[in-house]
Amino acid sequence: MRMEVDHTTLYRYSGKVARSTQTLRIAPATGRGQRVLDWRVELPAQAVSFTDSFGNLTQVLTLDAEYDEIRIRAHGQVEVGVDTGPDPVEPINPLVFLRPTPLTAPDQALAAFARVLKPTIERDRNAGLAELMQAVADRMPYQPGSTSASHSAAESFALGAGVCQDHTHVFVSCCRLLGVPARYVSGYVDPVGEQQATSHAWAEAWVDGRWLSFDVSNRRAGNAGHVRVATGRDYLDACPVRGVRTGGGDESLSVNVTVKVLNP
Repeated sequence: MRMEVDHTTLYRYSGKVARSTQTLRIAPATGRGQRVLDWRVELPAQAVSFTDSFGNLTQVLTLDAEYDEIRIRAHGQVEVGVDTGPDPVEPINPLVFLRPTPLTAPDQALAAFARVLKPTIERDRNAGLAELMQAVADRMPYQPGSTSASHSAAESFALGAGVCQDHTHVFVSCCRLLGVPARYVSGYVDPVGEQQATSHAWAEAWVDGRWLSFDVSNRRAGNAGHVRVATGRDYLDACPVRGVRTGGGDESLSVNVTVKVLNP
C-alpha cells in the first residue's frame, strides 16, 4: 500500500518571538515493513539533523531572529506493508520500555483494570494483548477535546474518554504493569470511512523478540495502513514538535493533515 501524507503545522503569536528552539520528529525511516519513497521537510531555516537514542530521525530548529509566525511542513510518500528485510537491531534494550514515566504511571484504578487480564496475558500473550486493546477501547470511548497533551494515563482513564494519545498511554501503562515492554508510536494511519486525517498514535508491545502494533483507537492489531514516524517511552519522546521560546505572548496552533491511499 502506497500512502501520501501532507502535514502542515502553523504557529501564530500575539507578539514577537525573540528566539526559539524546537525538536522535530516528522520524518519516517525505511524499515520494519515500510519504505520511504519520497519525503521532504520544509522549515523557515536550516536545522541540525541526527538520530536520537530511540532511533528516530530528529531535527533541531533554532530561530534567533524575531518572528510572529512559523510554518512547518512535512510531506511525501511511504509504502507500507512491504518486506524490508530483517528488523533493524534495536538501539536500546527493549526492557527500557518496562519503566513507567509521569505520563504512563498507573494509579490503583488502572492497576486493578490491568490485573484482570494477567491470566490471559500469561497464557497467550498475543491474544491477551488483543483483548487488552479491546478492553481499553471499550472503557474509554474516543472523544475529541476531552483531554489535553498533558493528561496522564491515570487521568484520562479516570475520565473514561480520550483520543489516540490517551488510549496509547493507557495501553502502554497496562502492558508495563503486566511485564510486557511497550512503547508509544507517532505517525499516520489511512483514514477509515469519513474519518478525518490527523497525526496518529498507537502502541507497540515486545512479543517473542519483535515489536507488534496495537492501535487502540481503531481497534486494529498489526501495522497495516500505518506510517511509523517516531517511537519513545511516551508522547513527549515521540511527538512531532516540541520546543521552548522566549517572548511571543499568546500562541495559536493550526494543524492540517491529509493522508491518501494511492494504491490499496
